[in-house]
Amino acid sequence: MARWRDGRGRLLIHGDAEPVVVPLEIAASYRARTKGLLGRDALDGAMLLSPAGSVHTFRMRMPIDVAYLDRRLTVIAVRTMPPGRLGRPRLRSRHVLEAEAGAMAGWGLTAGVRVGVEVP
Repeated sequence: MARWRDGRGRLLIHGDAEPVVVPLEIAASYRARTKGLLGRDALDGAMLLSPAGSVHTFRMRMPIDVAYLDRRLTVIAVRTMPPGRLGRPRLRSRHVLEAEAGAMAGWGLTAGVRVGVEVP
């Protein structure tokens, strides 16, 4: 299993055609995962929380898409969460991707899709 550090990278979404490349922020430390998207009005790309099995949207300013990933970086489920909600934990989830609401559908990110993470 990959171990990442806080920072930036690229998310590769492997679909039927060419991979979709999305700017990625990585939150791997406890402090970065706890802060997540709190206090933000927008996000360019996605944020990867690792390790993580669930998320909440308390004190968030915007609705978000949440994708739960297993240890092989395969999407288990994708949900849109409005502010002020507690997400259901996913038993097989090891990582969570967050993005602005509606973004993941535009990227073709659905259950069963495999993603990759590139870090410089």
